[in-house]
Amino acid sequence: MTDQTPQARLERAKEASRATAALTSDDKARVLEAIAVALEHNAAQIIEANAKDIVRGREGGIGESLIDRLRLDDKRVAALASAVRDVAALPDPVGRVVGGHRMPNGVALEQVRVPFGVVGAIYEARPNVTVDIAALALRSGNAIVLRGGSAALESNTVLVAVMRDAVAGAGLTPEAIQTVDDFGREGAKALMHGRGFIDVLVPRGSAGLIEAVVTESTVPVIETGAGNVHILLDESAPDDWARDIVVNAKVQRPSVCNAVETVLVHRQAAPRLVPLVASALQSEGVAIHGDDMVAGLVSNVIPATEEDWATEYLSLDIAMKVVDSLDEALEHIRRYSTGHTESIVTTDSRNAERFLAEVDSAVVMANASTRFTDGGEFGFGAEVGISTQKLHARGPMGLAELTSTKWLARGAGQTRG
Repeated sequence: MTDQTPQARLERAKEASRATAALTSDDKARVLEAIAVALEHNAAQIIEANAKDIVRGREGGIGESLIDRLRLDDKRVAALASAVRDVAALPDPVGRVVGGHRMPNGVALEQVRVPFGVVGAIYEARPNVTVDIAALALRSGNAIVLRGGSAALESNTVLVAVMRDAVAGAGLTPEAIQTVDDFGREGAKALMHGRGFIDVLVPRGSAGLIEAVVTESTVPVIETGAGNVHILLDESAPDDWARDIVVNAKVQRPSVCNAVETVLVHRQAAPRLVPLVASALQSEGVAIHGDDMVAGLVSNVIPATEEDWATEYLSLDIAMKVVDSLDEALEHIRRYSTGHTESIVTTDSRNAERFLAEVDSAVVMANASTRFTDGGEFGFGAEVGISTQKLHARGPMGLAELTSTKWLARGAGQTRG
């Protein structure tokens, strides 16, 4: 990739998008299989490059949660290849009829799904996103332009090169996969101001990055928000459900956006549940930031501040608060939630249904871990991100969310009077 300006990369992606849009479903599946095989065959090279990013990240003090997001090993590279194959096996959304009817004058109308054209992605320290978004973009008939950030520069450089070689070997122009990482901030700026070349831009990362992209962009943006995720332990929450769901939601992978950050406990259940859940969390190394009642029921609690209720820790930290009622819990979530995922643990069906109806987040659950908010878990294969906005796409974004629609009209000489 020898282009001297990011603008040239965007232009080449736009040109390549015509080729990706013309691919048949079988063609796209074949291209993705080539990518999966190439990832497996080049695993050692990918991991070697990733090790350089890990070393540089630790030297720069980026924190263990970001190191975890950054890390690639044999298992994770194999998982990337598997995710690409999962995407290839998904139904192709392009050409799917969304709706239609026949006008009174006999003209037949059909609304069908079509690719956006060129998808841009700006993200941080997540080399898996490089592969996931490229696979989803190609499967939905789009070209992709990537800006993965300096923390994963070595990893992403190799991943993009491996994928470009793979698609070229499968008969598709490699210009369908572009990166502007080597241009640094100028590359990101080109994506955000790429009107006429970038059809939609998806930011993934910190709240600061997402806010910057949304604020500065002159191209359409699908906002993927930070995850200040809540679990409410209702008065009737069973001990084992409460303990197991909270521990899983916090501990299984604390550095991701669907990990729980705040646990609310109904006052009537607090003497029973707070010591149980807190003990289970602490045994897993979780630091609890609690209010006065939590501190009175559990030892080694960090006094919670106002800032804790609004914090997405992305680490083995959790905020815990006792609330007087479901109403107070709902009000707390309305005030502090980022609109990502919330869950209630309860055996009271009325409270469960009220929680599901009144909480205004992309995903709302009853009696399940928030870790299920994920494109793979939802059956989408890899995901573009988890949208917390309300236009076009909301929640985990799969193939259909990377398409638009157009209307096809078939007539027989009709004219409008």
